[in-house]
Amino acid sequence: MSLSERLNDDMKQAMRDQDKFKLSVIRMIRSAVKNLEIDLKRSLDDNEVLDILAREIKQRKDSLQEFEKAGRDDLASQVKAEIEIIGQYLPQQLTEEEIKVIVQQTIQEVGASSKADMGKVMSALMPKTKGRADGKLVNQAVQQFLQ
Repeated sequence: MSLSERLNDDMKQAMRDQDKFKLSVIRMIRSAVKNLEIDLKRSLDDNEVLDILAREIKQRKDSLQEFEKAGRDDLASQVKAEIEIIGQYLPQQLTEEEIKVIVQQTIQEVGASSKADMGKVMSALMPKTKGRADGKLVNQAVQQFLQ
């Protein structure tokens, strides 16, 4: 079952369960997917839907930091719940140790030796971690190994 189909099924189930919060989050995701489909004039594959989900999670994590800084616990708890719902559609996230192993392997494959090679490493690494790790964490791991 594709991610789009799963989103549709979960939206219908949220309607049946009268779970208004989950329904609104799923509708927001579907809206982002539909907008990109309209822009591209074609259906999206699962990788493109994963990109949208990752972008939505990143936006919410940024908002969460701001809300916590401002002491807005009410908004922070709502954003945490949204992140949890969106996270259900992402593949299992990599641990820091798994990221480090993948980074080391990629550095060896590319033959990188200094920070000047960071672009080569990141371009080879991001497809391997797509949707399974935060780009910021991957970037930090690469910087550690290239120092």
